[in-house]
Amino acid sequence: MNDETIHKYGDELYAAWRERRTVPPLLEREPDITLADAYRIQLRFIERRVVAGESIVGKKIGVTSKPVQDFLGVFQPDFGQLTSGMVYREGDTIDLSALIQPKAEAELAFVLKADLQGPGVTAMDVIRATDYVVPCFEIVDSRITDWKIKIQDTVADNASCGVYVLGNTRGDPRRLDITLAGMVLEKNGELHSTGVGAAVQGSPANAVAWLANTLGELGIPFKAGEVILSGSQSALVPVVDGDELVCTVGGLGSCRVKFSGRSAACA
Repeated sequence: MNDETIHKYGDELYAAWRERRTVPPLLEREPDITLADAYRIQLRFIERRVVAGESIVGKKIGVTSKPVQDFLGVFQPDFGQLTSGMVYREGDTIDLSALIQPKAEAELAFVLKADLQGPGVTAMDVIRATDYVVPCFEIVDSRITDWKIKIQDTVADNASCGVYVLGNTRGDPRRLDITLAGMVLEKNGELHSTGVGAAVQGSPANAVAWLANTLGELGIPFKAGEVILSGSQSALVPVVDGDELVCTVGGLGSCRVKFSGRSAACA
């Protein structure tokens, strides 16, 4: 795929994000699109956001757990870039009108204290480079119509990044067993699902190591201070006006988020 086509689709996704609308699946229009093409489109999409005033604050791993893979029909991990415009803190209320077709997933976020670059990064290297972990929600949001995505579509669409919410409770991954720690997700005061760190590539640290090595092959490092979202430990949860979600990680604490308004797809 030539640069002109890459820019066309990256600019299209950027416009869809700004205008809160969807576009047809890229794979339907470009049957020969490769993963390499899709990542180049993603970089163009993110470049447009950075030029408009945002900054890169971290990375995310997507499609790591079986419930999410089954829901999307995508059976390999992907990654995206986190920008300053995606950040929420616990206690904030997310305005759904800023999103298109959002779904929430609960996971563990790693905040780094040291740079890390693959290849050759191990799970132990990840633990050593981590300042702390926090429970979090990622609110994924696809610019692809009706979530009709294959791996190329979600990769091009920055791994379906929407926004994310970091909890206030910090934990030391050298003292917390992030592999066996259970996670409970509640929606509006009722149990919605349960999970465990081992559901994410055997351990959230394994998933982060995979991402460090994958990005390392592209010459992209993790940097001290960045947030790394390690992948969902829950099924995807559609959210609407008035919903409140709480995820609790055993031995660590919880993260709570509320939603108001209507998403663009419901407007």
